[in-house]
Amino acid sequence: MRLVAASMAAAAALLGAVAMPRALADESGGHLAKPGRELSGGAGARERDAPPAVIRTVEDYQVPSIPLVRDDGSEVTLDDELDDGRAVVLNFIYTTCTGICPLASQIFSELQRALGAERDHVHLVSISLDPEEDTPARLRDYAKRFAAGPGWQHYTGATGASVAAQRVFDVYRGDKMGHTPVTLVRRAPGAPWVRFDGFATPDVLIKELRGQVEAATASATR
Repeated sequence: MRLVAASMAAAAALLGAVAMPRALADESGGHLAKPGRELSGGAGARERDAPPAVIRTVEDYQVPSIPLVRDDGSEVTLDDELDDGRAVVLNFIYTTCTGICPLASQIFSELQRALGAERDHVHLVSISLDPEEDTPARLRDYAKRFAAGPGWQHYTGATGASVAAQRVFDVYRGDKMGHTPVTLVRRAPGAPWVRFDGFATPDVLIKELRGQVEAATASATR
């Protein structure tokens, strides 16, 4: 009952998040191709100024007890970290990445800022794709680069644990260089996951959180 109450309180608080994020950069280097591909037929030519392609799906991921190490050095399990009653926004990064990860982390930084006081009700989770290199200390340094607040944690662990977490969310691509931008959103424990393939911007993520809360509230009052 305590967890349900916490989930409802967090959901209600999300409806008050009104801050809007600033614009994000369009360019990035490394293994990331410039965004702008078309999703459907037509001329087929890449539009230089087109918005990044983002695909939204609803998924039923079941999260087992995977041992991880939080950036503060604490040994935890993934299911416990995700089931504390808060909404969750999750991605996968590694600290030496020069393409996808800096932009994905900047989006999280902007999201945390945009949520304002309501960020206490949203848990931002970043899991390392390179746990052999990404020690807790290294993750803390990385988090500082993006002004990560208390509600945004980074996680590492054994290689097998990282791979297991990637497989849970269907993002495992064989090695870190093959990864693609994916963000996962869940309003509360037990709710479905919403998956964004591509760079979902902070305003898109906030709208998703609000929409999930409003839909759950409407369903509960019927």
